[in-house]
Amino acid sequence: MSNTYGDWLRAQREAAGLTQQELADSAIMTRSHIAHIEAGRRIPSKADARRLDKALNTGNVLSSFLPSDDSAVADYFEAAWHLEQQATMIREFALSYIPGILQTERYARAVLSADFPPRSEEECDRLVVTRLERSRILTDPVTPVVWALLDEAVLRRPIGGADVMSEQLMHLVQLSESRRVRAHVLPCRLGAHPLMQSMLTLMWFEDQPPVAYSEGLSIGKVHDSPAMVDRLRGAYDLAMSDALPLTESLALITATAKGYGHHD
Repeated sequence: MSNTYGDWLRAQREAAGLTQQELADSAIMTRSHIAHIEAGRRIPSKADARRLDKALNTGNVLSSFLPSDDSAVADYFEAAWHLEQQATMIREFALSYIPGILQTERYARAVLSADFPPRSEEECDRLVVTRLERSRILTDPVTPVVWALLDEAVLRRPIGGADVMSEQLMHLVQLSESRRVRAHVLPCRLGAHPLMQSMLTLMWFEDQPPVAYSEGLSIGKVHDSPAMVDRLRGAYDLAMSDALPLTESLALITATAKGYGHHD
């Protein structure tokens, strides 16, 4: 984004006599997010812009002149997307398919092409680009720390066909072997488990309390109530305690990839 927006935000904040932390507190945001916006590194969400306008008493100026964003995400995922980019630790649970930040291009296209109503090729292209942009958080060698807990059904469902699945699973193995991501499989033989109703993402931050994000069909919700986050974290920890150890999980993922046709 052009830094004109960030410069203007900084000027309004300083004119109001507020520090970044004071503005963050008033707008219910994080200081680091304010800093990123002012530096031109991030675009605030529409909800963030409205809260900034209210905190700075600037009417709807920040909302009206929000820079256009070429990225494409579902409306219900927008808040979680911005949080994901700030997180220092992310723990994912996948019920049906590989989490977005871990997807390969072909796998992402296959997932997005399955939605109803069908998308145009152009719209699908935009969504794939955004999903791959999200994965750039993994280019940092350390942050965020990412754990992926996968229901075994994720490995067994041949999304995109055998070749796409093989490539996707080996991508996950490579991320795990490089110690960039820690992947665990929750075996089908376990039966019922506390996370089987939806996918779940837990996120921790440098300067704000942790949040959770749950998602189902065409609906998603960010949970920031400490009691709810603790409850969802407990469910995640309980499910993780029943998952295969890392070495066994990677062996199963590798064997499944080979079953789809991957060869060393």
